[in-house]
Amino acid sequence: MVADAGGEHVKQEDGRASGDTAAPRALRADAAKNRERILEAAEATFTAEGVSAPIDAVAQRAGVGVGTVYRHFPTKEALFEAIVTARLDELCAGTRQLAESDAPGEAVFAFLREFGRQASAKQDLFDAMDASGLDIKSACAASVEELTRGIDVLLQRAKLAGAVRGDVATGEVMALIVGACHSKQEDLACQRMVEIVCEGIRKPAATG
Repeated sequence: MVADAGGEHVKQEDGRASGDTAAPRALRADAAKNRERILEAAEATFTAEGVSAPIDAVAQRAGVGVGTVYRHFPTKEALFEAIVTARLDELCAGTRQLAESDAPGEAVFAFLREFGRQASAKQDLFDAMDASGLDIKSACAASVEELTRGIDVLLQRAKLAGAVRGDVATGEVMALIVGACHSKQEDLACQRMVEIVCEGIRKPAATG
């Protein structure tokens, strides 16, 4: 317990009043909120100004000090990685939700369109991570593995429903989508290429 000369309790260096056992949990919650705010601000900043935008601009948009940004993300590359990981985790959540769909064929095609949209939108981040020497697959290995499993579930359900060709492999589909969206094409062109991929894996309707 920390007291001043008059015996009164004073705040410790972490901002807690001595003897306050509830404060650490609140501080952790605040830190989590700050991290989320920084990620949102960083994504918005890099989208609007490009990945060369300074960390100061991210901090200003997030409403926090530059030091707070660096406490959560020691380098700009760490911030890039966190943004990509967050988006991968959202895609993973999407696969879990769509796995309950009553229309497996449309579910997998809807997901591939969203996957393509995200991949296209984050191209500058991918390029920046590559330029820094950061291996995206290794850095985000757990999220990539979970995403692969999720897409595989959607594809298998679509195959059983007769909506997707039986000879299509999950890795092939992911490579096609990522390749289409990393081809430096305009967004509309990327969307068209994703549609071509979807049509290519779609099982042809039976003819009389």
